[in-house]
Amino acid sequence: MVIYRFDNGDVLRDYEGAIVACFRGTRSVLSTAPLNGGRRDNLKWIFNHGGETSGVLKAPTYGEHIALISRELGLEPEFCSGMSTAAFSKNVSVKTLEFQDTKVTAAVTAGIDINAGRAGDKALWHETDGKFFPVAGTINIMLFIDAALTEGALVRALVTCTEAKTAAIQELLVPSRYSSGLATGSGTDGTIIVANPGSDVKLSEAGKHFKLGELIARTVMAAVKEALYLQTGLDPKRQKNVFARLGRFGITEDSIMENALEEGVSEKGLAEKISAIAQDKDMVVISSLYAHLLDQLSWGMLEGSEAQRAAGELLKMMGAGAAPDESPCSYDEMIKEYIKRITAILQKDMPGRQE
Repeated sequence: MVIYRFDNGDVLRDYEGAIVACFRGTRSVLSTAPLNGGRRDNLKWIFNHGGETSGVLKAPTYGEHIALISRELGLEPEFCSGMSTAAFSKNVSVKTLEFQDTKVTAAVTAGIDINAGRAGDKALWHETDGKFFPVAGTINIMLFIDAALTEGALVRALVTCTEAKTAAIQELLVPSRYSSGLATGSGTDGTIIVANPGSDVKLSEAGKHFKLGELIARTVMAAVKEALYLQTGLDPKRQKNVFARLGRFGITEDSIMENALEEGVSEKGLAEKISAIAQDKDMVVISSLYAHLLDQLSWGMLEGSEAQRAAGELLKMMGAGAAPDESPCSYDEMIKEYIKRITAILQKDMPGRQE
C-alpha cells in the first residue's frame, strides 16, 4: 500500500508490517541503522520494521537480524538500510512542510511508555560481540529532504532532527523510566536522513537559523507527537494528571495508597479518592509547579532554602499546608512531604484546596 508519493518519484509503502521507502534514483543517506548505517550513496531502499515485540533475534547480531528481515521483505540487504521497533506500521505519522523550493517530509513511528530515557541515565547494556536486542519502545524517524545537501548540512540535519524529537517529548512532559528526569528520547531511537543529490536546490545549512532547519524541526515535532498518540494514546490530555507529572519522583498512586493505609485511612473508597485527586485541575497545576521545583533542585539551579518558601506555599494551596517556614527544604524531604499532604487530603471527604 502506498502511503506517500514524493515529487522526485520516490514512494513510501507499507507492506508486511514495514514502512519502506523505495528510491527512484541516487539518494544521499545518513543513518543510525544497524544495517548499512552511517553515510551511504548506493541504497535503493530504507525501511522501518514494526511490531517487533518478541525480544528474540533472528540472527546472532542485531545487524544480521535486520539483514534477515530485509530479505523477508524482498529487499537486497547490501542495498538497503533498516531499523526495527515494537510500534506498528499502521501507526506511522507522515508530515510534510515546504517553503519556496524546499520540501521536507518526516515519517515517524513512536512508543516510549516503556523505554523512555534521559541522556545520562544509568545504562543497562554493554555491547559484547554485537549481541543485544532493544527494549520495546522506540522513536524511529525517516526524514526526507528534497534538496541536495553538503556533507556538513546532512549531519546538521540529523542534529536538528534529534533536537526536535527531544523538544516534542519534553513538551509532553514524558518521564524517564530510569531516573527522575524528563525523557530526551528512548534508549533505542533510530533516525535515517535522506537527501536528493540530483535536486536543483543546493543547501549547505540545516541549523535552527535556517529555513531548512525550521522545516525539519516542525515536521519532526508534529510527526513524533502524532505517532506517540496513535501508538499509545500519549497526548496533553493523558498527561494532565497529577501522577503523570510526579510519578518520576516516586509519587505514584501506589505510593500514595501505601502511605494512606499506613496512616490509618480507610481502604473503602480510597482508590476513587486518589483517582479524583489525580484528575483535579487545581492539583495538576500545583503538582506541575512542585515538579519544576524538584527539577531545579536536582539541576543545581536552586538551593534548598530558596525552594523552601515556594514549596510551602504550594503545599498550603493543597489544603493541608503548614506555614512556609515549616516546609521542607531538601529534595527527598519535599517528596516525602508531598505524599504526607496528599494523605491528609484523603482523610477528607473530597480533595480540594484550602480557601
